[in-house]
Amino acid sequence: MAQSSGSSSTGDPPHGERREVPRYMFIAAADIVEPASGVHMSSRTSEISRKGCFLDILNALPVGTTIQVRISRDNGSFSSPARIIYTQEAMGMGVLFVNTPADQLKILDSWLDELAAL
Repeated sequence: MAQSSGSSSTGDPPHGERREVPRYMFIAAADIVEPASGVHMSSRTSEISRKGCFLDILNALPVGTTIQVRISRDNGSFSSPARIIYTQEAMGMGVLFVNTPADQLKILDSWLDELAAL
């Protein structure tokens, strides 16, 4: 009998470990709002890239949910709409930034430049 392709209600990280952009370990506070219900949750990031981040949270929202994420650190904050693309039970969720405003991309790019220089 053939093995499952690994699809589940939690989703799989896209393309395994192949990434289009570098990702960096990045610990910062994150606030999540699910606009459809108005639910607010607190989290923290553990990794970040130009395209998204991983949010550490025990009770992840379902894959496909659209959220607003605000990541704060000592030198400012970054805010973007995002979509949950995978979850890891009792660990967190991978999110893809979508339609990020240009002024917010400048903030994110400055953080990524700092991380790349380390």
